[in-house]
This record gives sequence, C-alpha cells and structure tokens, in this order.
Amino acid sequence: MNVSISLKTMNGSILSSDKVLSFGFVKDVYKAYTTLNASFVISGADPAQIAEASLIIEGYTLHHGLIDSLAITRSGGCDTAVISSRSFTSLLCQNQLEPGVKYGVSLNELMDNFYPLPYVTHENNTDTSSYIYVEKNTTMWENIVNLGYKLTGGYPYIRGTNCVRITRFPTPQRFSYSVDQLLTSGSAVTGKRLVSDFHMADLAGDYGNYDYEDADVIAAKIVRHKYFDLDMQFLRDPSQALVYHDKDAFRGRNRIFCSYSGYNGEDLSDLVSFGSISAERIASLRVSGSSSGVITELSVYHDKFYP
Repeated sequence: MNVSISLKTMNGSILSSDKVLSFGFVKDVYKAYTTLNASFVISGADPAQIAEASLIIEGYTLHHGLIDSLAITRSGGCDTAVISSRSFTSLLCQNQLEPGVKYGVSLNELMDNFYPLPYVTHENNTDTSSYIYVEKNTTMWENIVNLGYKLTGGYPYIRGTNCVRITRFPTPQRFSYSVDQLLTSGSAVTGKRLVSDFHMADLAGDYGNYDYEDADVIAAKIVRHKYFDLDMQFLRDPSQALVYHDKDAFRGRNRIFCSYSGYNGEDLSDLVSFGSISAERIASLRVSGSSSGVITELSVYHDKFYP
C-alpha cells in the first residue's frame, strides 16, 4: 500500500516521505485526539522547524497533528526520523474556559467563540437548549463532553482529521468482512474504570439523597464506592448526574474486534459487519504498518453509550 508521512514547517514548506519504516495510528471514540508514532526516512528536515505531521494511506489522510517529539538521526548517509504526534484536537485538552455557568450555549458557540485552534473544526450544531457549568481547571474537551451528553445523551468523538462531533455521523460508510478476509477476530473486556456505587451530596453537602448502585458491576464482584460533591451540570435533575457518571465509568466495557490486511478508509461512526457483528458503529480504529505490510484493527464497543 502507498503510505507516506508529510511534514510541514513553520514557514509552510512541506517535506514528504514514502519510505516509512514503521508506524502506528490510533483513533477512539472516547479519546479527544488521534495519535501517530512512526519511523521513516526523510531528507532535508530540521526538527526545530517542523510544526505539523500527517499520515496518508492510499490517498486517505488519517492523521494531522502537532509535534510532540521528533528526532532525526544520520547514519550511513541516511536520515531517519522518529516522530510522535497528536492531532490538533489535543489542544482541546490543554485549554481551559473561564469558570461559571454558561446558559444557552451551543456547540457552535463553544467551539467558535473562545480560542481559535488551528485546523480544529466541528459539526454544525446550533442547539442552545442546555447550559454548561464550567468548573475550575476543566478543559474545553471536558465541557464539550458535558454539553454533548446533555444535548444528545452520547459522547463526543473525532471524525476525519480534527472534526469534533456530538451526534452519530448521519451518512456512514458500510464495511463488511467475511471470515476469509480477516486476520484475527475476538473480544475483550475491561473493568479498571468500573464503579459499583455512586454517592452524590445534595446542595447542603449531605449524602444519602442521591445514590446509585450498578448491578452489572456488582455481578462482576467489583466493589468500588465513589463519593463526590453535587454535580452542578445536572441541577435541573440531579439524579441524572448519577446515571451519567455510571455511563462514563462503563466506557469501553466490552470490545469486539477484527483485523485485516490493508486499509479501506474506515472512520469512527462508520458501520462494520463481521462475525456476529451486524452494521454496528466503529468505535476504535488502529492502523499499523512495517515492511511486512499494513494491518487495520476495527473495534465496536458494547457499553452504556453504545449498548
């Protein structure tokens, strides 16, 4: 397959390499950004001048991000680069909003009226029916999560390169893989985030009025009690705070996955069928490559955001 890494300097010059020795790309519905780690041969690059990195496979741009680290080593007359990059939406996790209540805020207003972030876009959503309570030291992404949940009951994710969405993609592509086309398939479970009992204080700071017990977690023999202050995001219906925190702790509980040779252009919120999975939303995408070829792993989640 045609795989290349493109680097862009601070003054706008572009350097490209199709001599990619190895790479790993990860995208997940519960992560605010994509990640790229790669090793490749490049000529004429000065690490101090590089500002952007992109991964392109068969004409699909999977990743466009800023530089976390870049090292170029010369040996035997050849320059080899090792790069680590996060997509530009990672900046949503590194910028905070002024604390306080923001009434009637839409996704458009939240994304457009605070900080201009390079290359970060979003779906067009003008719904102003809700509010957000910005706590001290919370990031833009945390508040997008809060707003997205209150407007849609779902969790925001990144579509394409650096596009924030809070709704399921309305015109997804459909992908189907037979047993003969797959390299692997399987399932996995994680329990590290699960909480059995949530206890939230009321306005007076007293506990006992807002409690939630997760029967599924208790059935897994996990006992974890969590106490927290009244969640100001849900003042109109405090009991919903417990439901949200339970869903949040249950993220990615069950994962069903498959892998195949190559990459066919899948993205988050597209539909995939394989084995017992029939037209379910792609929740995680991992693409890796080396001299042996390119392998794509697709996952769907069965949890409380994706039941």
